[in-house]
Amino acid sequence: MKKYLLFLLLGYSALCNAQTIKGTVVTDSIYSKRLENQFGENPTRAVSVYLPPGYDGSNQSYPVIYFLHGFTGDNTMLSSMSEILDYAISAKRIRPFILVVPDQKTTYGGSFYSNSGVFGNWEDFTVFDLVDYMDKTYRTIPDKESRGITGHSMGGYGALKIAMHHPDIFNTVYAISPGALTIVREYGPNSDTFKGLSTISTLEELKKTYFGAVMVAFGRSWSPNPNKPPFYCDFPFEYEGNELTVHQDVLQKWYDNMPLHMIDENLENLQKLKAIKLDWGRNAGERFTLQCDMFSQRLENVGIKHFAEEYIGTHVSDIYTEQGRIPQQVLPFFDEYLKFE
Repeated sequence: MKKYLLFLLLGYSALCNAQTIKGTVVTDSIYSKRLENQFGENPTRAVSVYLPPGYDGSNQSYPVIYFLHGFTGDNTMLSSMSEILDYAISAKRIRPFILVVPDQKTTYGGSFYSNSGVFGNWEDFTVFDLVDYMDKTYRTIPDKESRGITGHSMGGYGALKIAMHHPDIFNTVYAISPGALTIVREYGPNSDTFKGLSTISTLEELKKTYFGAVMVAFGRSWSPNPNKPPFYCDFPFEYEGNELTVHQDVLQKWYDNMPLHMIDENLENLQKLKAIKLDWGRNAGERFTLQCDMFSQRLENVGIKHFAEEYIGTHVSDIYTEQGRIPQQVLPFFDEYLKFE
């Protein structure tokens, strides 16, 4: 009987210890010359890093998952994510790893992880400055086989775009409900978005319209124009009254930055990636479901092996919970395809 009680106590103690083991979130900043600009975007960016349980007490090196936040988000989201990262490790959904979230929130909502030139070269900052900082500052495994990139919404877009451009840096990509893959629905010329933009002349008015703000972020990311206030960018679609004008040169610039239209030019790079996955909520709205399905079908048509999953949910539901997408789908995916020490 005493042995049985001792066994129960030891088991209970081990369970309690497993539940209380926690990782650490560290926040630092990086100054980047690549982000220097004349339009007030701060070239010093906050970076939050999740270090797994036991990091400080070991000499082990870890793979790194780069997580890109969504539009209007920033690096502070990692503080609320840390519990599900702890859970995923304790539940053995993934082996111990490092995760980093850089702040790419801008005065116009988000960088779209793109090289604007005028407003900063955010893609290069992510690929070169951030990766270099992580490899020099933390015990990473400094190899493409041990670097994964992911993100939600704008971050999912950024993850796909960066992976397509840099398979020599990131070997595995998982895009969670990515947006901005092509021009559909609210992004298009026959929606109310560009008609509404044609009547807006101040930044204060712009703040009242979500999709208008997103289009300005697209424009500043992909077709900046420093000589065109108040938005300092060109749009592919423009209205004068009810008369639509399509600016083909600007439209091509947008296509050049939208993953659906980047596939042919980056086909060899896509073939070099070890694993690709994207998912989206069935009830996220046609803007997301349509473009994600189109992107997956296009990959399939050109022979790029990948995983694509539509699940029951919205654009934001069941992602950041213990039974949600990140611990149950995203992190196990990286556990399968990343190289651990």
